[in-house]
Amino acid sequence: MNTANLPSKPTPPRSIDELMGRVQAIAGLTLGELAFQHSFKTPQDLLRDKGWIGQLIEWVLGASAGSRPEPDFPELGIELKTIPISYSGKPLETTYVSVTPLLNLQHSTWQHSVVKKKLTHVLWLPILSERDIAPVDRIIGSGFLWQPNPAQEALLKQDWEELTEMIALGQIEKVNAKFGQVMQIRPKAANSKALTDAIGPNGTVIKTLPRGYYLQTHFTQQILMAQFGQ
Repeated sequence: MNTANLPSKPTPPRSIDELMGRVQAIAGLTLGELAFQHSFKTPQDLLRDKGWIGQLIEWVLGASAGSRPEPDFPELGIELKTIPISYSGKPLETTYVSVTPLLNLQHSTWQHSVVKKKLTHVLWLPILSERDIAPVDRIIGSGFLWQPNPAQEALLKQDWEELTEMIALGQIEKVNAKFGQVMQIRPKAANSKALTDAIGPNGTVIKTLPRGYYLQTHFTQQILMAQFGQ
């Protein structure tokens, strides 16, 4: 996105209270209204601008991590996740967490993984995003903070460890969205030619599509239900 003509970016929030004040201030607005306030160009659809919603929200709230493997608000240790929801409040799609490392996994641990860093403290921002609502008319809901309870973290850790072991053993091509109780690995690439290195059978290096970790919808629905009592 060309940011040359945009107003100066909001500074990162200095406290959780300041961040949540910004979150409360945008609740109930449409994405079009928010984009207009910040002079953001609005796309007709999201086919070519799939990341537009996340970019807009990150800009407005003052997220500063960019593409670095750390939470979006590194000073606060908080990750931002927008979540598209239906009229009934259910997640419409899985939630992307981070890129899946495919090499040099010998000393990887859950405790030091990017997934754990990203999911230790999350700001969830629901957005009413039914398919019949144009992107500019989608409504921002009430954002809230979430930290996994011991049972949730145990499930995330188990999935991460099992999936990482499969990758380390050269089984990346066997991993699909059916693996994992609450988190899955899926290809994440702009096209089928965007290949990367991975551990193959017998420890050889092969070319494969980049992968990403995604939270399954039944898991994020439980988070929403716990917050809103649905």
